Amino acid sequence: MNVNLKKIALFTGAVILGSMAISRCQAQCLGYQPPTSDRGKAPSSAESFRAPIVRISDLSDAAAAPGIVGFWHVKFVSEGSQGIPDGTEVDAGYSEWHSDGTEIMNSGGRSPITSNFCLGVWQQTDASTYVLNHFATAWDPTGSTLIGPANIKEKVTLGPNGNSFAGTFTINQYDEALNLQQSVQGTITGTRITVTTPPSSIF
Repeated sequence: MNVNLKKIALFTGAVILGSMAISRCQAQCLGYQPPTSDRGKAPSSAESFRAPIVRISDLSDAAAAPGIVGFWHVKFVSEGSQGIPDGTEVDAGYSEWHSDGTEIMNSGGRSPITSNFCLGVWQQTDASTYVLNHFATAWDPTGSTLIGPANIKEKVTLGPNGNSFAGTFTINQYDEALNLQQSVQGTITGTRITVTTPPSSIF
């Protein structure tokens, strides 16, 4: 009987120590450590689950990000394109320029079934000038036949207030064998969208 009691006591003690070790590990993984002045006393249950504080100063300085970074309403207007009258809006949509040098666009001029999201990379070339190299995958109107890759290139200049840009673009559509099928060129404009932008200001 005494032997069994000793085994039970040893087992229970091991479980308690194991649980304490796991709890300590979990607390460290969550990034929580009691303040130095409080060490040595047991934290309250509320302190044990307190999330680490993230200060703005610990993040990258948003003010240092290139001015092109943000959310834009964009319009593509043909100029000098064969078979398309000047002034024709060939596409419009929403473009997001990210601080890591990547970009994504939701093309409003294309049906989702034809693949209306596309991706690009950009680089700043001057104080207010940026170039974009962007690729899309084009499908026929039924969304069942692949046409091939499209390459969109832009060169845009940010306006003085940082809330608009203007520049030029080219769109080259290829088939799967990279034979050029169509080329469109013209001007592109962008209007910045913020958390207070109403629909009436961009449509």
